[in-house]
Amino acid sequence: MAKLSPLMLAPIGIFAGFVALAAVGMFRDNPNELPSTRVGGPAPDIVAADLEGFPGVAEDALRRGEVTLVNFWASWCPPCRAEHPKLLEMAADGIPIVGVNFRDKVGPAAQYLRDDGNPFSGVAFDPNGVAAIDWGVTAPPETFIVDGDGTVLFRYIGPLVGSDYEQRFLPELTRALSN
Repeated sequence: MAKLSPLMLAPIGIFAGFVALAAVGMFRDNPNELPSTRVGGPAPDIVAADLEGFPGVAEDALRRGEVTLVNFWASWCPPCRAEHPKLLEMAADGIPIVGVNFRDKVGPAAQYLRDDGNPFSGVAFDPNGVAAIDWGVTAPPETFIVDGDGTVLFRYIGPLVGSDYEQRFLPELTRALSN
């Protein structure tokens, strides 16, 4: 009788490992959402320069006692442009929004806000994406809901438009504003 080599069993073990990983991923609460290590913890400082010609982000901007949104955006990002009217609407409704422009150039970013309107109470310029890394941002746009003491309550990946925005983001924002 021939002896089984451990190398002959390796493909079966690798396949079983992939099946186990897939099963864990499929049975998460929301398999399409990346978990955020920031939710429930303190918001990181926004250590980035101010976007020239626009108000900067005050050091205490996320700890002023009111719910604030932190929106990561870029002028070259089509989904960011799609959500821009919603940001303008929320700002007009009195919701403070801090904008973090990242992986962009000063000229196009400033021109975009001049042309389409500035919904942000403060604008940070993060051309190398350092603040984005601190916040765990994967790609623009991403928006965080931060409560008045600086705790991150919710992370929303993608543009603030459509049914996903209405079904996931708005209820979280309403809950935050009502507390």
